[in-house]
Amino acid sequence: MGDTGTSAQAVAPITWAAFEAAEPELAATVRERFGQYTHHALATLRKDGSPRLSGIEADFRAGELYLGMMPNSRKALDLRRDPRFSLLANPGEGTSMGGGDVRISGLAIEIADPEKLDWYATEVGMPMPFHVFRVELTEVVRTYVDGEEIVLRTWSPGRGVRTLRRGNDESPPREDPR
Repeated sequence: MGDTGTSAQAVAPITWAAFEAAEPELAATVRERFGQYTHHALATLRKDGSPRLSGIEADFRAGELYLGMMPNSRKALDLRRDPRFSLLANPGEGTSMGGGDVRISGLAIEIADPEKLDWYATEVGMPMPFHVFRVELTEVVRTYVDGEEIVLRTWSPGRGVRTLRRGNDESPPREDPR
């Protein structure tokens, strides 16, 4: 059976460094949000396909985004089996959300090279063993309130940044001109 044309063609994920070079303003906002707190929420997929939500630290280092995990942790085993993930920046206390809600989705690529692992262990001051995954992005989303509107700034490879606004009524969302 041939392609019916109903599915979108997948675009390859890109590294944090490539995203940061292409979209410096959004990348700076995302880094700032992740930098406000140490612990964030990582969503992975279990063997049966159901979601698993775990706490994690996100580490921006040498132009990349890394996720470090204890040996054989459930989240590490999930990512070894299926590298898809979503990472939500800690929204902070109360309801102000400290500048908005930020989420990154993509693929977690495990670092297996011993030299790269040694470099990372030295950089973070963490004794081996542990798992380290380098993030490749498929989507970045920032959601925040602007006056009476909810604003979604979304990015994905090959599409760039789009800004959608939605009011607190039944009107459809509208897209800001680029």
